Amino acid sequence: MIKHDTRSKLQAMNDEMVRAAVARFLKNVSATAQGEIEKVVRAAITGGKIKGHETFTTAVALSSEKIGLNVTIYNTIEL
Repeated sequence: MIKHDTRSKLQAMNDEMVRAAVARFLKNVSATAQGEIEKVVRAAITGGKIKGHETFTTAVALSSEKIGLNVTIYNTIEL
């Protein structure tokens, strides 16, 4: 039988491992998403679709079939 103190330490280690894994994932997503958004915004300005001072809604979809994650986050970008 695992003592309560040991179980608490194991849970804390598991929580930290999850936090670190999610942080690594989000760091990669953030860098990739920023580059992609900047590229299409510049192209939209160059192509005359936008003037460069607009506000527009954006969305990010997060999903993982294995863990049942399915969420879309909406926000705005203000140029």
